[in-house]
Amino acid sequence: MIRINPSNPCHFLHGNPTVFLLSVLCFSTALFSTAASAEQKYPSKSIRLLVGFAPGGGTDTAARAIAKKLSESLGQQVVVDNRPGAAGNIATEITVASSADGYTLLLGSISSFSINPSLYKKLSFDPIKDLSPVTRAVDSTNILVTHPSINPKNVMELVSLAKTKSLNAGSSGIGGAGHLAIELFNLQTGIKITHVPYKGGGPAMIDLLAGNIHLIFATAASAVQHIKSNKINALGLTTLKRWSYMPSIPTIAEAGVAGFEANNWYGFVVPAKTNHALVSRLNKDIGLALQNAEIKEFLFREGMDTAPGTPEAFGQYIKSETIKWEKVIKVAGLYHSN
Repeated sequence: MIRINPSNPCHFLHGNPTVFLLSVLCFSTALFSTAASAEQKYPSKSIRLLVGFAPGGGTDTAARAIAKKLSESLGQQVVVDNRPGAAGNIATEITVASSADGYTLLLGSISSFSINPSLYKKLSFDPIKDLSPVTRAVDSTNILVTHPSINPKNVMELVSLAKTKSLNAGSSGIGGAGHLAIELFNLQTGIKITHVPYKGGGPAMIDLLAGNIHLIFATAASAVQHIKSNKINALGLTTLKRWSYMPSIPTIAEAGVAGFEANNWYGFVVPAKTNHALVSRLNKDIGLALQNAEIKEFLFREGMDTAPGTPEAFGQYIKSETIKWEKVIKVAGLYHSN
């Protein structure tokens, strides 16, 4: 018979062959209690929100708006950490290498998760295996904008101009949604606009305003104020439906390039093996932030529609988008040697 100290059931007074099993049980219970206690205290310090692009672009704009509201609900500061370069790969690599403790988040884009795996020959990570989806965040409207120096009045005039004049287009980086939009546009119109990569949409827009490049498939967040002030011209949207905030801008498809569609989107992920309870907690709090009326209105005016959902749904969406853009990359003959 095993004699157990009532004040400490994990302290056995006499040896017995079955004591080992009970010891394991007590040890496991202690571990579970410790983990549960840690989850209840989460978050107990500030949270880093990585963004793979420079300040001023669409991803950064969304991140800062959401981070502010998320800080309020979590009771801890959510700090945006911009790590631009390699179409978001640098920030993704940092996330993959971080502790799976809920204190490192990544707001990545379509390029981070669904384009780069096909575009780059060698990646140090696999977005599907090395990251855990939390929630899709927003769908972003991209706008084909041009510098007034070339002054085409519509999309088809731009196509005609590109057949007689060498044009270039900036983007947030190789493999970004803006870059793939350029390549898709080239494929569907039979022209060749030269791609000029930048470390984010913000720097690309600065060069467009200066007249150093001819056009960008820009995020609405980076383009709206300049369209309103007539510093750049808006020719078309990359989505299949018009944007109610600027309804006069046609879609590129209805402007003459049939079937053209190049959506942009952003979503939250954490390092793989992050505790399911923490992922659920983040999914809930980010979802509440995205459903906030003030945040929704702000993002809408920046050309973004909030799109919260389950981690599982976001994971499936990443996979479907990866298949779609893999085909475009192969047909266009694109790759990056790293």
